[in-house]
Order: sequence, then C-alpha cells, then structure tokens
Amino acid sequence: MAGGGYVAGSDKPEIETLRLGFMPLTDCASLVMASVLGLDQKYGIRIVLSREQSWSGMRDRLARGELDCAQLLYAMVYAVQQGIGSLRMDMAVLMNLNQNGQSITLSRKLAGRGAVDGASLAALVAAEPRRFTFAHTFPTGNHALWLYYWLAAAGIDPLADANLATVPPSQMAPSLAAGHVDGFCAGEPWGARAVREGVGVTVATSQQVWPDHPGKALAATAAFVRKNPNTCRALVAAVLEAGRWIDASAANRDAAAEAIASPAFVNVPRELIRERMLGSYEDGLGRRWHDRHRLRFYGDGAATFPWLSDGMWFMTQHRRWGLLQYDPDYRAVAARVNRIALYREAAELSGTPLPSSDTRSSILIDGSVWDGRDPAAYAASFAARKSA
Repeated sequence: MAGGGYVAGSDKPEIETLRLGFMPLTDCASLVMASVLGLDQKYGIRIVLSREQSWSGMRDRLARGELDCAQLLYAMVYAVQQGIGSLRMDMAVLMNLNQNGQSITLSRKLAGRGAVDGASLAALVAAEPRRFTFAHTFPTGNHALWLYYWLAAAGIDPLADANLATVPPSQMAPSLAAGHVDGFCAGEPWGARAVREGVGVTVATSQQVWPDHPGKALAATAAFVRKNPNTCRALVAAVLEAGRWIDASAANRDAAAEAIASPAFVNVPRELIRERMLGSYEDGLGRRWHDRHRLRFYGDGAATFPWLSDGMWFMTQHRRWGLLQYDPDYRAVAARVNRIALYREAAELSGTPLPSSDTRSSILIDGSVWDGRDPAAYAASFAARKSA
C-alpha cells in the first residue's frame, strides 16, 4: 500500500473477508482489537472472528478450509507440519501473537499439604503412593510442553511419575475443584479464575520457565498463504498495529481487557482478565507481585517476530518426549513454516522494528541455554526424556 492505496493493484488482497478462528483466552486480544479498532479495514480486509471450542476442532476446521487463518498453539502448528497426532499438512506461522502469560496451577489441597513450588511438589510426589494427575490443553501444544519442562526441572518425570490429562482451557478450574486433576497448565484467564474461586494456587508462570517465550501463533495452511499472500500480509500488518496499540499504555490494556471479556469473546468478568494482563499477580497464598515478563503483544516487534529458533525449540521438545520419533532438519523445517519474508513485508507496512537475526538466545528455568545452534544435541541433552 502507498498512502492508503494499492500500488498498481499489485498488492491488493486476493480475498477481502477473512474467517479467523480464536480461542476464548486473554491472548486472543490482538486479533480481537485488530477488528474492533478497524485496523483490518485500514489494510483492505475484513476480519470475521469465529470463537472456537477446542484446539483440535480449530485445527481441523483450518485444514478443511472452513477457517482461513487461526490463533493456534505454536507447538501444535509444528505437530501438524510433522504429522504428529493428526494427518500431516504443510503449515505456515505468519507471526507470533504474544509472549508470556500462561500459568501452572496446583489444587488448594496440594498446597495445603506443602506443595507450593516445584521442589515441594517433587517431595510430595516421591512420598505419595498414588500418581498425581496434571492437565494441559493439548498433547502436542505449548501448555503440555511448559508443564513437562517445569515438572522435569523440579525432578519429576512427567511420563514416569504422573498421570497426564487433556482438558479444555475453560474447564481447568472446574476440573480442579471437582478433584479430577491435581494441577494444570493453561493460558489466562483460567489460572486467575482458579485463584479467584479459591480452588487453586499459582505455583509458577510460564515466563518463569522461559522468560519472553513464544505463545500462540497466527497460523494458516501453506496452501492458503501460497494462494493469498497479499491477504496474509495485510492481516499481519493489522494485527501488528493492534498489538502495538495494546502494549502502548495501561489504559489501552484496560480497554482491551474490557473488550475481550465480553460474551462474544472470553465471556468472563473484566477483572479476571485485567489484573494479569497488566502484570499484577496473586498466587492464592497471600503473595502478590508485578511481573516484569507479563503478557505482551508487541514488545517493539520482538514479541511478534516468528523467530526460527522458537519453532525449532518446540520440535526439540516434541523429540525429547517421544512425540517426534527422529531428528528432522530442524532449521530447514522452521524456515519453511515460519514465513519471515512475508512478516518482514508486513512489518514494513506497519512500521514495526525488525531484529538483526532470525534466531535468539534464551536461558530457561533449569539453566539450559537455547540458541538454536545444535537442536539435535539439545533435545538429547536432558536427563528426563522419553528413551528410544
């Protein structure tokens, strides 16, 4: 676009109305606000939001063409690309939608028995004759991998020492209250709900596991992107602007919290979203803090860039836990899936800063350094992993 118009029609969106799937979670905010603020129209498209009920359902609707693009678990995109748990399909990550902002919650009953962090939970697991049950939102998804990583860092082998269950995000707190699970990892506002209702305590945040970790991805099938590159570019530019608007001020975050709390989107009281979106946490045991690694949607472009090393990390964890049976060419797969060239074009349109590299370095909770240099060795380096 040039001055609001198209350059000789060359970059005009191929389709103007986009069916975009989302899950009722706090981190759908930039998708919702792109529509609410009319940023989609600025780039010549119209976002039609579709509230979905399950990750697998949204994945399947995307595969069937009933949705054009979707907010998907980043790790799930790579599972589909590799044919883990579903038919294999070539996928595309258009951008990262957010960083941070998930939580690990244990039941009040476990907390009452002294399990208030990883070490104390490990002691209880070792002493208890029964195996505790921990829930995540999808077997190949982000929350399963955050949960596994946190448990393993505490000395609990998630595959050998625990039972694992898949529960829809909105049902986590009720499942905890009913005693069906002993703990869970999920996106907000469902950890906050468990604390607010007095059924759970927050023992860790995902940003403690990996500060500024990748979150949900704006995803599409590779076939859709190939057919509609201009539409995808316009969508990314609109969502980048929405993320920048949300992160610009506490007032904007507050307004976004009010918008997404409505029945059309997350359908919870605004305060359940607002506090943790602003970085204000309470753990249910009397501790309150402001998290400097709160949920963020822009971060001057660092929170939205589709880093190759982020995609590679999820594959290393699939490999670690036996979901992936071999070491792929990690970087080559990530380069096919993460559409960095398209993202760069959208960043230029929206005035979003770009990093100097397509990989980054991070230190995780167990002290391990992840930089994408030797993913096969990294995947094999963990003491807790599924043996061949």
